[in-house]
Amino acid sequence: MRAFFEAMFFSPKWYHYPVILLLLPFSLIYGLGMWLHRSITKRKSFGIPIVSVGNLIVGGSGKTPFVIAVASGYTDVTVISRGYGRQSRGVVEVSRQGEILVDVEQSGDEAMLMATALSHASVIVSEDRPLAIEKAMKQGAKLIILDDGFNRMEIEKFEILLEPGKIRNPFPFPAGPFREFFSQRKHADCIAKEGKEFLRQVEIADATEKMLLVTAISNPARLDSYLPKDVVGKVYLEDHAYFDLSTLQRLLKEYQASSILCTSKDRVKMEGFKLPISEMKLKLEIKNEIVTQIDEYIKGYRP
Repeated sequence: MRAFFEAMFFSPKWYHYPVILLLLPFSLIYGLGMWLHRSITKRKSFGIPIVSVGNLIVGGSGKTPFVIAVASGYTDVTVISRGYGRQSRGVVEVSRQGEILVDVEQSGDEAMLMATALSHASVIVSEDRPLAIEKAMKQGAKLIILDDGFNRMEIEKFEILLEPGKIRNPFPFPAGPFREFFSQRKHADCIAKEGKEFLRQVEIADATEKMLLVTAISNPARLDSYLPKDVVGKVYLEDHAYFDLSTLQRLLKEYQASSILCTSKDRVKMEGFKLPISEMKLKLEIKNEIVTQIDEYIKGYRP
């Protein structure tokens, strides 16, 4: 069922369209509700520059590597994320100036990836983003990077909206992958389209001859164009799912693979596993125009 809806959202075939048509009335209601919510919500300024990296679609669109790329260019920066998939609640300090303070179960995979990649930044996870912003400010943050913040309408911020290169299903949830009507992109200060304003670069670390792809990300088919020919199989888990060592060992034997191939987001949940692991390391090349817009907002910010 999950695979059916992921395909319907991102690469619909003819047999998906009857379901899409059936769900369209619910999508209209959902989209109108989100439009109304955005229209009546008042935005609060926190007196600190806040850069939001978000998107309009559910699932991965490069937000995490984009946040890492932006945050790595500044000092006294705190990244704030919801911490999807974590086994904790409330405000949790994941790292402080690069020092890791919790494990991946408390932080969630994306937040831990950002914390390990940003050696001079701090990372906080919280369902309540304003509360996390206030905590970051008390700790001396001079800049906030808000991960997945486009739908946090109550916060005054510089909105960067990431868009996929191709949009095959333009409808809001549940008929399509959009969190709001596509027209709501007009609220972004900066729109970065994949393949135009930013490019993905993938490097396979510790590659082996017979790799088995095991991943727990949304829309895993998006990895296909980056996979080497040495992949002997693909195993997909639910987005943000955790891995079991014995299961991975069994899969290695079952597929007669020489290593587990995973994304960096998956890799942080395999820490301490004594297994041969190959990692798909993703970096983004962001156009100078986007970097300049961000820099001008931060340097020109006045409370």
